[in-house]
Formats: sequence, structure tokens, C-alpha cells
Amino acid sequence: MSEPFAITTNSAEEMIAAGERFAAKLRAGDVVALNGDLGAGKTHFSKGLVAGLGADEDVTSPTFPLVQEYLSGRISIYHFDFYRLESTAELISLGWDDYLDEGGIILAEWADKFPEVLPDTTIRLDFVIEGAGRHSVKIR
Repeated sequence: MSEPFAITTNSAEEMIAAGERFAAKLRAGDVVALNGDLGAGKTHFSKGLVAGLGADEDVTSPTFPLVQEYLSGRISIYHFDFYRLESTAELISLGWDDYLDEGGIILAEWADKFPEVLPDTTIRLDFVIEGAGRHSVKIR
């Protein structure tokens, strides 16, 4: 992920399409940190990303199960949501280290909550609500 990535979208459909395009840049073992307020587009982007990797499962925010697995695409995807987690110990108990070793792609929503567990190579995306239906995504 050497080239910059920044987009602006005007609808959920555009955010999904952006995720599909972004998926082409990913490789097995990548960790993608998704940060932004509620409603900023993280889950819609994830829907597109999962579809772009060829998975056919329905994508939902993993807020309550904390992790969703999408295994039907060309690369396994492990979608985490750190929002309800209280500590890194809780994340580790979910098998975080094992998932890192799986060689799939990890999507971590609210990843800034526990930056210490993210590999140095993590791709960090910031989702921003611009107003009037516009959202932006920027790589850090």
C-alpha cells in the first residue's frame, strides 16, 4: 500500500464500491484498521471490501459477536469490532494473535482503541462524515 488512498463518497453505494476497489490492493496477511465515528461508513466499506475479495457472505458490523469470519472468498477475512471491548486482554482472549497468524486479512473497526496490538504494517483508514451525505476515507 505505497500509493495514497483518499476518496469522497455521496452514498452508501459509493462507499461499498470504494471498498470493492480497495480490496484489489490487499494481500494475505494485511491488517486494515478502520477508524471513525458511528455512521461514518466503516461497515459499508467493509461490505464492498469483502465482496471485492470474492466472498459471498452477508456483512454486518461485528459489534455484538465482536468478530465475524468471511471464508468463501479468495482470502479469508476476519472482521473485528473493538468498540465494546474493555481491554487488550479481552481482545487477546478472542484469539487475536491466532487470527494474526492465520494469514488472512483482518479488518478491525475502532482499531485506535488498542493501537498497541496492531502490527507496524497495519493499513490505517480514517472515515469522516463530511455532512450533507458526504463521507471521506483517508489513509494514514
